[in-house]
Amino acid sequence: MKIAVLSDCHDHLENLARALRLVAESGAERLFYLGDFCAPITLAALAEGFSGPVDAVFGNNDGDVFLLCRVASRHPHVTLHAPLAELEIGGRRIALNHYPELAVRLAESQAYDAVFSGHDHQKYIHQKGRTLWANPGEIMGRFGAPSIGLYDVLENSFRHLELSPASPAGAGA
Repeated sequence: MKIAVLSDCHDHLENLARALRLVAESGAERLFYLGDFCAPITLAALAEGFSGPVDAVFGNNDGDVFLLCRVASRHPHVTLHAPLAELEIGGRRIALNHYPELAVRLAESQAYDAVFSGHDHQKYIHQKGRTLWANPGEIMGRFGAPSIGLYDVLENSFRHLELSPASPAGAGA
């Protein structure tokens, strides 16, 4: 099973739409979101743009938690976890957390096969003993090329996928 891993959209809906197209092309059956939707409309766009199971944790910029929960309640395939998601999928123990400072400790604990975090908007993949720890980078595109991650449960492997550049205004019109 392939799982798309996204983080740090910060309401950049155009990049989120591009990310969801890339998720569809990747064949991902499930999606992890690592925080910083920001506004509830971003969660709504995510939930409407991906029909498979979505597991999400809150970030430090998710302001209206009550409304985010209301939006999630309208989408039965979306589960909000706060502040940590501990999942078992395909025989793999997986942890999701927004903060790398916590995620590295989760990875070092060796209690998980994979740990995913966001927050710092950086793309990386680390191996901590037997545990994979990765950050998909940012959808926002403020600090670099927007990207997502793709996790292969069977192989316990992760890779980054960059979003294709946005079309110039008026292109194709």
